[in-house]
Amino acid sequence: MAATGSPPSSWTFLTNHGHVLICVATDPDARISDIADRVGIGVRAAQSIVNDLVDAGYVIRTRTGRRNHYTTNPDLHLRHPVEAEHRIGELLSALAGEPATSPR
Repeated sequence: MAATGSPPSSWTFLTNHGHVLICVATDPDARISDIADRVGIGVRAAQSIVNDLVDAGYVIRTRTGRRNHYTTNPDLHLRHPVEAEHRIGELLSALAGEPATSPR
């Protein structure tokens, strides 16, 4: 617990990858700049994270006109050994209120 008068600690329980995943789950048509603003990171960092999530199969990116549409893959497991028994859908259900459904 922070001492009285001290600024709050800057760490969070989720990484930026987790924050971006929640953003695309809750707003599948979000622009990269909107994701970056919401997470508090730069546009390049947001684009890099989205690419990581797409490359790993956690997010499916579909081009719709000039925009992207994102679908999360709730069936994949979390990556760290401590939480690897849990699926992305569980995380999204708990934190984003998203139902744990498979992509179409």
